[in-house]
Amino acid sequence: MTKILSLVLALVMLVSFACIATAETTDLPRSETLYFGGQQWGPINGYNALSSNMNNSMVIASAPRGSRTVMFETLYMFNTLDGKLYPLLADGDYVWNDDLTQMTVKIKPEAKWSDGTPVTADDVVATWDACVLTKNGTYTGYAAYIDKIEAVDGAVVISTTITDGKPTNPLQVLNFLSATYILQKDYLATLIARNDSDAAKILEDPAEDIVYSGPYKGYFANDQLVAFVRDDNYWGASDAMWGTLPAPKYIAHALYSDNDAALVAFTSGQIDVNQQFIANVQKLWEEQDLPIATYMSEEPYNICVTMPSAWYNMEIPVLQVKEVRKAIAMAVDYDQIIENAMTNQCPSFAAVPRSVMNPTDGEQALYDHDAVKELQWVGKDIEGAKALLDAAGIVDSDGDGYREYNGEKVTLNACCPNGWTDWQAAMEIVAAAGQAIGLDITTNYPEWSIYQTVFTKASQTEYDIFMYSPAGAEPAAPWSRVRAFMSSDFLGVDNNWSGNFGHYKNDRIDEIISAIPLTTDADEIKALYTEATKIYLDEVPSFSLMYRPETFHAVNESVWTGFPEYNDGDNIPPADCTDGYGIAALYNLEPIK
Repeated sequence: MTKILSLVLALVMLVSFACIATAETTDLPRSETLYFGGQQWGPINGYNALSSNMNNSMVIASAPRGSRTVMFETLYMFNTLDGKLYPLLADGDYVWNDDLTQMTVKIKPEAKWSDGTPVTADDVVATWDACVLTKNGTYTGYAAYIDKIEAVDGAVVISTTITDGKPTNPLQVLNFLSATYILQKDYLATLIARNDSDAAKILEDPAEDIVYSGPYKGYFANDQLVAFVRDDNYWGASDAMWGTLPAPKYIAHALYSDNDAALVAFTSGQIDVNQQFIANVQKLWEEQDLPIATYMSEEPYNICVTMPSAWYNMEIPVLQVKEVRKAIAMAVDYDQIIENAMTNQCPSFAAVPRSVMNPTDGEQALYDHDAVKELQWVGKDIEGAKALLDAAGIVDSDGDGYREYNGEKVTLNACCPNGWTDWQAAMEIVAAAGQAIGLDITTNYPEWSIYQTVFTKASQTEYDIFMYSPAGAEPAAPWSRVRAFMSSDFLGVDNNWSGNFGHYKNDRIDEIISAIPLTTDADEIKALYTEATKIYLDEVPSFSLMYRPETFHAVNESVWTGFPEYNDGDNIPPADCTDGYGIAALYNLEPIK
């Protein structure tokens, strides 16, 4: 970057920051404050961790892949690097009984609430009871798998629901451990009482007086900035957990108008940790010489754990022909998608051959690569795709350049939401692949408000090929991704956000999906995942267009250093220093003197 451009960016940001500054924000010493970007959009509504309507994502962002635990804590933290759960409020590993119908979790004796009282098994029970009372997202997500939660001899005992004499799904209980915020029993009683046990009122309560167990508490919030201050009495500073307090005294997030404004803030050093997709991010340090880094210094720069995919609508007759589905998938130029849509911020399918697994080492070890090698494809195989269609009798019989099926020209649309530019770039390439093999595929980009009402329908014929992402990394993965790709559980379900959006049906895959959660032998699990991969690659009910990070992780080291890096030996994932085991990063940071 030229000095002039650097000065311009700095000046723009100083003016921008001055516009949002107030007496309260200027009280945050820069050398003690870690600023975030790309996580919080719009003013917060409160601190009620039972609710999904607080718009306070700096401290309320619950997900099995790793909940954000800066204020509220979970029993365990998930690490996307190794696929393991690490105890937080829990004391040691969880223990299943022999038939996987009950799990026991002990609570760390050192764990304390912000009011100094101990965290106990009774708090976990009360949290679940409050979820049941309010029918909140935790309840709807896990009620099918958790029958009850009890406190027995000071430990938490989770009993699974039973289906056909067997536990319904033990893997979903693992998701519960890393996703669910544990709240204080006494505070929940207060919250429920003051809202007369009315579920809607309870979930609307901003809970500004909430008791918490994490390292930070609310400090300041308005329509321009949200800030949290470290609780120096945080129990996690004991040797039973981190052994010290997190380095930043304050964490904060300015509210930017759009991605461009956030990018200016990041490049000028007003954001330290940025969860924002930045095209050609490497240019920030290679060409502009900025003190910016990603988790990896070379491509793909971050850890990719999810797989945005093109789904085939099985209600379209020609797409019921698997040769058509595979031919389109074989013809797509994935390298062009990776270059144009992702600016090479993901591995290629040559580097990580396609399967039902994400690129992480833990998932890649779960299937037999040699057994499925003949079914995998890397893309841009135009001649192979044409030969497949010819053999299936899908040919151009009238010489117009397009193939026919049942006497009619094959005409399909390829859809994704308007404005999702990286997805739109991908679908343009899918359409071009179709044209190259004699299938008339054109793009269609409805607004998200319309798109999301269509692809989630129990039945629809508006979109033929359309994009959405399956499950990423979480304790139940890759089982949850196999289920999202192919399970019949979602057939006939309206407003379906969970998976199998193309309405694929395969009895054997349903048997595999049912068997995996109840299988404990490693060899048997690998055999089941290998078979699932074979079915997916042979049947092609959908096909992944790219690998992608669950969160983007870029840092500006003008104020803080010590951020996690690939192969640094710390095993801390690039999770923006806040999510799951990624919060361990806060304890390694150092201000630049």
